[in-house]
Amino acid sequence: MMAVEEAYKGVECGDGRPFGAVVVCKDEIVVTCHNMVSKHTDPTAHAEVTAIREACKKLNQVELSDCEMYASCEPCSMCFGAIQFSKIKRVVYGAKAEAAIAVGISTVISNALRDTGFYKKGNVEVKKLDGDGAILAEQVFKNTKAKFT
Repeated sequence: MMAVEEAYKGVECGDGRPFGAVVVCKDEIVVTCHNMVSKHTDPTAHAEVTAIREACKKLNQVELSDCEMYASCEPCSMCFGAIQFSKIKRVVYGAKAEAAIAVGISTVISNALRDTGFYKKGNVEVKKLDGDGAILAEQVFKNTKAKFT
């Protein structure tokens, strides 16, 4: 999973925590990004938000309604809001937020993402990976903990 590779890359180069995201449009990769919070000293530079920003620039458009996002971890509330505003049609993620929380990364899980809140997901299809992809995504946090704590 390319998003997991990005998560490792971000930690290795010191840009941020172990999160990665990939935006795909019509079966072609538009961008691959990782968390850039440390590099940019910007608490909003999460992998998903960075990927949305870069995809919009590259495609020269504000809406990404023809695009899908693959994320190494379940998006936080801020990222899910950005996903909704960009109109990405589908999000596939590897690890549940609890995997990040278990190693000391605080995150706010979106009620809308889990479809438990008053405001529902709208037009965003959300899917969690199963099997090996999910296991690899969850291992990122354990494997990199010493480098980001």
